[in-house]
Amino acid sequence: MTTAREKAPIITIDGPAGSGKGTISQSVATKLGWNLLDSGALYRLVGLAAKLKGVAFDNEEELSLIAADIDVNFVPGDSGIVDIFLDNNLVSNDIRTEEAGAEASRVAAISGVRKALLERQRRFQTDPGLIADGRDMGTVVFPDAKIKIFLTASAEIRAERRLNQLKQQGINANLRGLIRDIEERDARDTNRKDAPLVPAEDAIIIDTGAMSIDEVVNTVMEAVKKVY
Repeated sequence: MTTAREKAPIITIDGPAGSGKGTISQSVATKLGWNLLDSGALYRLVGLAAKLKGVAFDNEEELSLIAADIDVNFVPGDSGIVDIFLDNNLVSNDIRTEEAGAEASRVAAISGVRKALLERQRRFQTDPGLIADGRDMGTVVFPDAKIKIFLTASAEIRAERRLNQLKQQGINANLRGLIRDIEERDARDTNRKDAPLVPAEDAIIIDTGAMSIDEVVNTVMEAVKKVY
């Protein structure tokens, strides 16, 4: 029997780090008035919780327990930006660093962590609809989604985007180092045993390298119009 929750429409938007998933997902969710799942934030939160508890990133059992019991809340702010809380502490900025992204990639390779977070992610499927942003949304978490998007771009372009973001925040960074970090994260994400980063067989693949944000959003919205 299909529950009311499972009837809510879903659009999955997957892709590697820096491909534009977060920006595009937020824009599409705003245009449609749908809910948003930032699955990457959950893995970043597990990494942050582990670091705060002094748990090593090779301790798979403890990391899986943290993922199962983690106390997180996503609270929409007045500006439309979602505030993220871990154990009732605001950590939105803490989980958006390059270090947090690398730690998220490490914990995401652990089967126990992924299993612990799977049902938590599926509970985000509520009316009027859900935009699910991640790396395995269309292949594992919501394989029955009617619209699956996979964003991609070269490591160089993604590193340049990240460099510009860091500069705007007043943070110095090295382009070559960012390219290396992105390539290492790509390797971990695509080669992990469970839920590797790959497009779903029925995904619409969009190379965002030479496209503006508006062009990518319009491409996704055209796909939406054909289905909903």
